[in-house]
Amino acid sequence: TMYAASAVTVGASVRTLKKDEATEKLPTMAVASALVFAGQMINYTIPGTGSSGHLCGGMLLTALLGPQAGFLSMTVILAIQALFFADGGLLALGANCWNMAFYGCFVGYYLLWRPIMRSRLFGSMGTKAAGRVKIILASVLGCVLTLQLGAFSVVLETSVSGITELPFAAFVGIMQPIHLAIGLIEGLITSAVLVFVYEARPELLMDVDTSDAAVRS
Repeated sequence: TMYAASAVTVGASVRTLKKDEATEKLPTMAVASALVFAGQMINYTIPGTGSSGHLCGGMLLTALLGPQAGFLSMTVILAIQALFFADGGLLALGANCWNMAFYGCFVGYYLLWRPIMRSRLFGSMGTKAAGRVKIILASVLGCVLTLQLGAFSVVLETSVSGITELPFAAFVGIMQPIHLAIGLIEGLITSAVLVFVYEARPELLMDVDTSDAAVRS
């Protein structure tokens, strides 16, 4: 089921992403994917669950690449980890793509990143300062929300599959607080990276107002 859901999303992303746009984004896709790949390789065992927690990077990818290119990049990352590093298995690949890539790239972008970045929040602070604050807000909220959704999906998927002996409530009680902490940490790391990009190359970020940079140039 999760393979089907992820495969449909991959197909829709490939179809939506224009060839010229994809070609233009390839260097950024490569660099961002390498950064996320390295971050995901650091795993923390969650005692008693048979699961592990780690940084995901979905919000970072979608802020730099957009949801479609971000989702495809994350899918490649997860496939390489499963095939060459036994980090996640082939049977779990569809679920992993959904839990980490779909929530991080699509839900994080359309529900939080784009609305916040296009809003007039903090407008009295000036374009540049408002941009920084909005990036921090969208990054932290996005990482917390998408990791909570991903962690809850793990609980649902393993419970429905019958491969865990943990009671549902106990499983949720273990997974959600741990991923809340991971989400907060990832949000701060993501916001630091994106603020740096905003200062150096604001045009690389999705939905960012670059009028102030244009005027200075």
